[in-house]
This record gives sequence, C-alpha cells and structure tokens, in this order.
Amino acid sequence: MESSSNASSAYASTVATPSTTPPPSGSISNAGSDAENQSKLKSAFSVSTSLWDPEPVTDCVSAPPNRILLGILKRFIGVSDIASVRFSLPSQLLEPVPNLEYWNYLDRPETFVSIGDSDDGLERFLGVLRFWFTKDLKFVKGKPCKPYNSTLGEFFRCSWDVETTLPPVPVPRPISRGSAKSKSTSISIPASATVPTSKAPVRVSFLTEQTSHHPPVSAFYIDCPDKGISARGYDQISAKFTGTSIRVTPGEHNLGIFINLNSRGNESYRLTHPAASLGGLLRGSLNLYVEDVCYVTCPKTKLKAILHYLGDSWLGKAKHRVEGIIYEYGGEEDNITKIKDVPPKAVRAKIEGSWMTQTYYTLPGSSEKYLLIDLDPLVPAQKACPPPEIMLPNESRKMWQGVSDAIHAKDYARATQLKCEIEDRQREKAAARAAAELEWKPRFFEAPALTAGQPTLSKDGELALKGLYTGDYKLAASGVTGA
Repeated sequence: MESSSNASSAYASTVATPSTTPPPSGSISNAGSDAENQSKLKSAFSVSTSLWDPEPVTDCVSAPPNRILLGILKRFIGVSDIASVRFSLPSQLLEPVPNLEYWNYLDRPETFVSIGDSDDGLERFLGVLRFWFTKDLKFVKGKPCKPYNSTLGEFFRCSWDVETTLPPVPVPRPISRGSAKSKSTSISIPASATVPTSKAPVRVSFLTEQTSHHPPVSAFYIDCPDKGISARGYDQISAKFTGTSIRVTPGEHNLGIFINLNSRGNESYRLTHPAASLGGLLRGSLNLYVEDVCYVTCPKTKLKAILHYLGDSWLGKAKHRVEGIIYEYGGEEDNITKIKDVPPKAVRAKIEGSWMTQTYYTLPGSSEKYLLIDLDPLVPAQKACPPPEIMLPNESRKMWQGVSDAIHAKDYARATQLKCEIEDRQREKAAARAAAELEWKPRFFEAPALTAGQPTLSKDGELALKGLYTGDYKLAASGVTGA
C-alpha cells in the first residue's frame, strides 16, 4: 500500500511508510559521495560486494518466471534490506514501465483535488481518507509487478485534467422535530453530496526525481493550483525475503505523504503507510496482503485516524479487511497508537470495510453505515505526459523506451542488453564522481534532499511544475546526469 504507498513494490520499489508516527528525520544520509554512502550501507546491512553490485542475472528464457525469481531471492535470505542491494533481474521478470512512472498516488486524481472543498473539518478529513483508499488502485485492479530500477537523476512528470471533482463526503446532521416532550430525530444529508462541485476541468501535476541511489530514494511533488492543494514526500522502502514471502517496510527517509491545503490556511495532513507483504512465491501466484496499523493526522483540526489492516491467513482467501477510528485529540501531539485506547467521548467517526472493495463510515450514536468509497467500478486514470520529442534523455519514458520496446516484442536478450548498458553507464559515472570527490545534487529538488520527509522544490522544479500546468513542456537539458 505505497507511494518508491505497498507491498507490490516489495518485489518492486514499494512505497511504505512507518506504521507508527515517527519523529522527523534530521540529517541527510546521502550528503557524502556515492562511494561513501555505499560503504556505509554495506556496513549497516552486512551486504557483501558480490551481492551489492552484482553482474546482471543471465536470462533463463526456458525456465518458469517464478522459479527464476525464487532462485534469485534465495541468495538474499538473511540480508537485512534487499531493496538497498539493487540487484539486477532478468528482463522477462520486469514490467515494461519505469519505476518513477509506476509510483504515484493519483490513480484517481479527482479524490485528491476534492479534499479541500468542504467547509467542515470532519468532511475534509473524510475526503483525505477517500483519497487514501484510492491512491493505490493499481494494486487492487492489477497484479504485483517489478518496474525498472530508477537511475540517479532520472525524473518523470505528468498531469491529469480532472473533468468533474467529487462532492465532499457528507457528515449527516441530526434534525430534531416535535415538542420538547416528544422529539423525533432524523438524518439530513447536505445537498452537496448529490451533485458534482466542478464545472471546468482542473489540472493536477506530478513531478518526481531519483535523488539518491544508495539508498534508492525518490522525491515527489503533486500540485493543483486551481484547488489550492499540494502534496509531497519521499519514496523509499526496505524489503526482506523471509523464505516464503517478501516483507516490505518503510525506509528511514519515507515519513509519509504530506498534504497541504493552501486554500484552508495551510491546513496540513500527514499520512503514513502500513507495511505489507508479497506472498504466493512458492505457488507462482503472487498476492498482496497487509497486516499493520497506519495513521492520518491533521494538527490544525486536531483530528487523527488510526487505520488497522487486519491480517488474513496466507492459506485462506484474503478478505483485505480494514477498521479504523477518527477522533479528536488535545494538546500539541497525540501518542495514542491503538484503537482500543481512544476515549469514547473523543470519537468522531468509525471506519470499516475492505480496502479492496467498499469502505464505510459510521457516526457516534448511530449504527447506520455510509459509503466512503466503492472501488469496484473504478480503474486507474490515464496520465498525460510531454510529447516524446520534448522529453529529455534522463526522463523516464525516454530513458527506458528501448528496453520497453524489446520486452513488448519478447526480445528479452535485447532488453537485457539495453538495460545493462544503462546500469553500466550509471556505475561508470558514479565511479568518476567518487574519484573527483564530487557530490551529487538533485536538479528539481533542493539539496540536502532528505530532511524531515518533506522535499523542497528547486527553481528548476518550480519551473517544471509550472510548465505542466501551462502546457509548456520544454526544459533545458540536464547539465549532469546519473546514467
């Protein structure tokens, strides 16, 4: 649930964030040279040189893909973090899509741009949760897959034109009728719950860049000026092979998705992701399951949600259940981590359902369930990208186009050759920087790039986002590239 939200990325670049609310991260881990950081990580994870930067695995076209994958993963039993090892998979195990393109949280952008529409704080919070349950729709509707490993300095940009935004999630209000002695109570649902709120399309833009290679970290920024809403964060995962599944947890710099409502006095939300697991490796039928707790917090309204993803037996059919609670907390911070510890008088709403199908909410004093989101009829929205002739060489689709074409043509030998050429260029440039004692600096995000989980756009980043909004996609070529 990603995100580089989400366990599909275990066997990919997963996005997961801490299952408890962590303190802000202080210093940047890739402040030194690539060689220094690689050395630190080798010590921290006890990864041997042969595992850290191996020769690409030879294609075994005749062997079943699940047998090839298991054979590779067996090498990493006991390794603390296979996500930082960055081993190279044969091309027939890869999904022909760049990692940075695959990892975005706008599978249904209308849920994101609609978050700030309501004047009611609880309705806005419910709008955040509606977005939360749609952000990883690709996992609900698709299959776990492994995109390409991102190269240092690689970037991806796209936008969506949202034709119709959603109405606020309604919070029914009790209406009392009758005399003081005899009152009847009914529920009133605001009229805004039945009609769209937008007449003209609004554009939401997405920019992401690989800011570190060891460990692999990417920064992202989402912006919708028309609605006064933005979001940012870092994507990084830690993954471990247990022998039967891949367990995906957040990397140290992945502190969540940070949403800001400029139109609501900079009202902010922090969303952390649950850890997830990718199972079915032995059977050759991959499946995603989640068993963890995550949090959504709004310091301005003092509202917080605890979402508990309930475990399913790996032998039985997964039910993908989730239950949660929204409550109001006092003071500057809240340290409650379990639903059972929330005082009943603080509860504002309860959440229940399946994160794969329908999710509902109920209000205090009532057992009636209201639909928060139904994922069954939804599919991921299509992205709009710059024309190929305008893309830069280190732009994701341009960089990996030859590999993708070869995979689509089932020419796996050619795909592996082209993939290895990209990886070799990256190694050569990293070695040259280390020899010259040059530090890598991201182009679209300010350095240091890993502070407190919230990246800051550089001038080039602001220009790139503005170009996405206006349709002016031309950018100057990058002076330095990582591959």
